[in-house]
Amino acid sequence: MSERTKERPDRNLAMELVRVTEAAALAAGRWVGRGDKNTADAAAVDAMRLMIDSVSMDGVVVIGEGEKDDAPMLFNGEQVGSGTGPQTDVAVDPIDGTTLTSVGQPNALSVIALAPRGAMFFPGSAMYMHKIATGPEAADVIDIDAPVAENIRQVAKAKGKRPEEVAVTVLARPRHDGLIAEIREAGARVLLITDGDVAGAIVAAMPRTEVDLLLGIGGTPEGVVAAAAMKCLGGSIQGKLYPRDDDERQLLVEEGYDLDRVLLTDDLVAGDDVFFAATGITDGYLLEGVAYWPDGATTYSMVMRARSGTIRSVKSDHRFEKLERFSGIEYRP
Repeated sequence: MSERTKERPDRNLAMELVRVTEAAALAAGRWVGRGDKNTADAAAVDAMRLMIDSVSMDGVVVIGEGEKDDAPMLFNGEQVGSGTGPQTDVAVDPIDGTTLTSVGQPNALSVIALAPRGAMFFPGSAMYMHKIATGPEAADVIDIDAPVAENIRQVAKAKGKRPEEVAVTVLARPRHDGLIAEIREAGARVLLITDGDVAGAIVAAMPRTEVDLLLGIGGTPEGVVAAAAMKCLGGSIQGKLYPRDDDERQLLVEEGYDLDRVLLTDDLVAGDDVFFAATGITDGYLLEGVAYWPDGATTYSMVMRARSGTIRSVKSDHRFEKLERFSGIEYRP
């Protein structure tokens, strides 16, 4: 990992970032329900790449979503931003939930996170990781190495609940059949999601939601993005790299990764100069999706900064005629 700079991102970057996720969501939204997740992702990537280069930063993409699906992407190591201003690490996911977008299901988002250069964990060849995430009330009591039932008991105690009142979000995958059985045996409820575990982690950490915990194996890039959100929300995420087979295990060992290491929130994204922005593509429990009208669209976003703990909700009305004039992207069908 490169030496961390003492230069800090400017506070105004927070609102610049939401323009990036808005552009990606507007481009992806036209592909909702069309059954073509790669074309939707390509549209979001193109729009995000164009807009991110207007942000006043000297950025390097550390987490570029798309590798594990062989999809279009902003690639790891890509230089982004205007080239002036603070040196930053950038994590992007033009569409968190490409399948959700392609089939018109809820909870697809466009997300971006920013931290000082050298602050973000680079996962190498690790495409997946075990994860546990929760909000500030229980941030200090979760333990990824503890039994599932113990984590549920500790979270319930920290939040003043009974274990039977705890709700746990889990990705609906065959690999989680045993985990789901353990959660239910402990008395807690399981809320299955088909995709989008960045949103799943955020909802587990947000105030006034019914979700208390995220558990299971999901994408490592999404884990780093979620960690940036946790820094802003005061929540906690822990992870352990999850090799899919012996070949990947050997590759990770050769790359110098300790597969027994528990990665804490600060290991995934260090420091407090962290920004996060997300815009809804489809309606969901976190954000409303893009709403189109004859000459434009409305987007719904959230913008967060770790240092201040501020969470902003941003509703924006966009006029296609003006957007297309300077972007060159066709937002209209």
